[in-house]
Amino acid sequence: MQEYGASFGLGVVAGMRSMAACAALTWAASQGRTRGDVIPAGPGARTLATAAAVAEMAGDKMPFAPDRRIPASFAFRLAIGAVGGWALAGRRATPAYGALAGVAGAVAGTLLGRAARGGDSHSAEGRIRGLAEDAVAAGLAVLVVMSADPERHRGAPR
Repeated sequence: MQEYGASFGLGVVAGMRSMAACAALTWAASQGRTRGDVIPAGPGARTLATAAAVAEMAGDKMPFAPDRRIPASFAFRLAIGAVGGWALAGRRATPAYGALAGVAGAVAGTLLGRAARGGDSHSAEGRIRGLAEDAVAAGLAVLVVMSADPERHRGAPR
């Protein structure tokens, strides 16, 4: 099961803050912690993904921010969870199961993050809860990247 921990964790991040998960993947790829060459790892990709994550965190507090559970947003989070789960599955893990772990994490992160946020995300209390969610998502993203051991991916099937 530990071979899928980073996969599930990345999915949770995707459910909470989709672009934070994308940024985490680019950072993991730059450190050789991902499977295959699918995830961009260059400095431009990391800068763009990190900037998008910061913008998403700021935009999330705006009155026009859509609910994360609308079909398009939910599907995007599931897709990021699947790709990230596949990319972070360990060497002895089945990549397809890594993708499923990422999807399961994305479902959990989406629904639990929304429940923890409460119904009114645009009130002062809602914005404070949103900032707390930002901190949890960013912290979890760092932990996920650090837990994806580069040794696990050497020689992994691509």
